[in-house]
Parts: sequence; C-alpha cells; structure tokens
Amino acid sequence: MASTTTTTTTTQVYKDTYGQDFTPPDFTIKDILDAIPKRCYERSYLRSYSYVARDLACIAAVFYLGTKIQLLPSVGLRFVAWTLYTIVQGLFGTGIWVLAHECGHGAFSPSRLVNDITGWILHSALFVPYHSWRITHSKHHKATGHLQRDMVFVPKDQERYLQSREILELAEEAPIISLYWLVVQQLFGWPTYLAINVTGQKYNGASKWYMSHFNPVAPMFDPKDFWDVIVSDVGMLCAGYLSYLAIHNFGWANYILFYFIPYLWVNHWLVFITYLQHTDPCLPHYDAAEWNFARGAAATIDRDFGFVGRHIFHEIIETHVAHHYVSRIPFYHGEEATEAIKRVMGKHYRRDTTNMFVALWRAVRMCQFVEGTEGVKMYRNGNGYGPKPEHLVLKEKAN
Repeated sequence: MASTTTTTTTTQVYKDTYGQDFTPPDFTIKDILDAIPKRCYERSYLRSYSYVARDLACIAAVFYLGTKIQLLPSVGLRFVAWTLYTIVQGLFGTGIWVLAHECGHGAFSPSRLVNDITGWILHSALFVPYHSWRITHSKHHKATGHLQRDMVFVPKDQERYLQSREILELAEEAPIISLYWLVVQQLFGWPTYLAINVTGQKYNGASKWYMSHFNPVAPMFDPKDFWDVIVSDVGMLCAGYLSYLAIHNFGWANYILFYFIPYLWVNHWLVFITYLQHTDPCLPHYDAAEWNFARGAAATIDRDFGFVGRHIFHEIIETHVAHHYVSRIPFYHGEEATEAIKRVMGKHYRRDTTNMFVALWRAVRMCQFVEGTEGVKMYRNGNGYGPKPEHLVLKEKAN
C-alpha cells in the first residue's frame, strides 16, 4: 500500500552520476494505478503451479543427467560436465526462488494460505527463511529509495565512505580491490544479509548478530511477526536435517556437487539481480522530506537478461519497475503492466539494455556512495567518474 507521506515540491535540477540532469518525478501513485488494466491483477492457481512444476521437472532432469557424469571417460570431461551442471542447476534454482518470492508478495495465487505454504516449502529448500525475508522485503517495497527506511542496498553516505577510504588508505580506488569486493558480494552477500543484515539499515546500539533474519526479536520485526519468524526458522531446521541425511547417505562430495555449489550460484544470481535493480549511476535516493512512494518505486531500473531472464528467472529483471509499484501483480502480467506505467512515467521510466555483467562492473566502480542537498541524493565515487564529489570540490577550492 502506498505511503501517504507528503513531500516538499522541488524544481531543483540535480546531476546524476553520468552528469545528466535529474528532477524528481511529480506523478502520483494514483496516476500509476489508474493506468494499469485490471486484468493484470488476475492470479491463476493453474498457471502459477504450472511454472513450479516446469521448474521442478527441469531440476529433476538436470539432476538425473548429473548422476551420469561419473560415466564420462576422462577427468577433463567430468570437470566440464560438473561445471555446466552446477551453473544450469543454479539457474533453475533461482527460478524456484523467484516463484517463492511471488508467494511472499501474494502474487502467486488469491489464497494467502496457498501462497504461504508454497513459498515456505520452496524457500526453505533453498535455505531462505520465508516469512522473515517476506516481512523485511515488504518493508523494502514500502520504502524503496528512502535513505532512512529502506531495508536493503542502503548506500553509504559521504561520511561513511570517507571513513572507509581512510581505513583502506585509498585502496578501494584500485580496480583489483573493486573486483575483490565484487566477488565477496556475489558469493556471500545474500547469506550475510540474512545472518547479520549487511547492506540493510543500521540500528544504533544493536549487535550485527542481533539484526539477524533468524532472530524473532530483531529490530527489523514487529512483535506480531514473532511466530512467523519462528516458522521460518523451523523451515531452516528442516532443510538442515535433510542436508544432514543427504550427507550421511551420499557423502560430502555428492552433497557439494549436486546441491551446495548450485546453491552458491543461486546466491550469486540473487545478489546480481537485486543489486542491479537498485544500483545504477542514474538512480536517485531520497531523504524523508523528498521521498514518496511513487518516487521511491521509480528509483529502480529494468534490465534485459535475454532468454534466461524472461524464461528461467520469470521476468523478475525485465519488469521490476512495475513490480515495485504493484507487487501483487503476477510476473506473467508484468510486461503488460510495464507498458501501461511507461505512459505515465515518461522519462522517469528507466530501462538499460547494457550487458548485465558490464552494468555490474560499472555500478561497482561508479556507485560508491550518495550525496546531495535538498533531500535528493545521487551516486558519486572516488574513481573520477561523473561529477566530482563535494569533498573533492571543497578540497580543490581550499587549495
């Protein structure tokens, strides 16, 4: 549901990280909702479960092929086959994750019970605490782009950035350091977000371990969420027990090859997708005085990941802007909803067809912190890309 927060009317022109002019959008959430056809809200049990069945069938087929890899005649061929297996299985595992994400938004079916049971099973199988993440993700949707209330990929401000520069002695400007942090982010960003709320809001005085998605009294949750978090933790225990049985019966090597490495690929794709949906040199962030729901949802970007994005990842990449405006619209109506809102958003609708791996590197190098006045803040960096950060301008003036 859209926030009723009022905002200050502003005509000030800002510069994004490309150096292009930016003015905050002035359309309303009502303008957006009025443009979306009612049929986009229709959710089908049969259609949604058909995608679950399709993805599970693909996972089963790839798993069956994986059992035959040991029959290949050489180590080299087996290495190549296992590499392909883990990548492909990770892609289909991500598709299952996206369908569970649909459940959390109520976009999977008209029944909350069906959504929650299905989402709990699918997410638990991927070691995701279904309700815990559903709750914080919902808060992210309600406050996207809000520097004080958003729940994930909250960017550093200039002060925190300068502190990190001092600690790292300017090392972060080197591409090799950017590459190091990129690898860490892609492999461990998702589990550390769940475990200690990395990239989420900071809560003064709270231990990072206290801010865990597995802690029912963590500050991200309300008292009413207590038992939902417990149910999520039960799902994690079930997944852990099934993993124990798999290791006990089939050995560590098989568990790592058949499940754990594909699981790491799923983690990679999740961070890859979500980071690029909310991080780009053209995207703004807002303080409370300038934020509203319509502006926050517009601070996202659609991208194109070809066949994988449209047919395996269920268009979560290609129709993310519309998803932020109305998250209960099922993904299979996302394109129609996107075309409808584009007519309202105009220049504020963003779509980037750059190769996503190129876009990832560009974002890491160009989007290091945010700064700005009047409640609107844009990305800046210490690498010399785009407009100079304020601290460098002041330093030049002082000299």
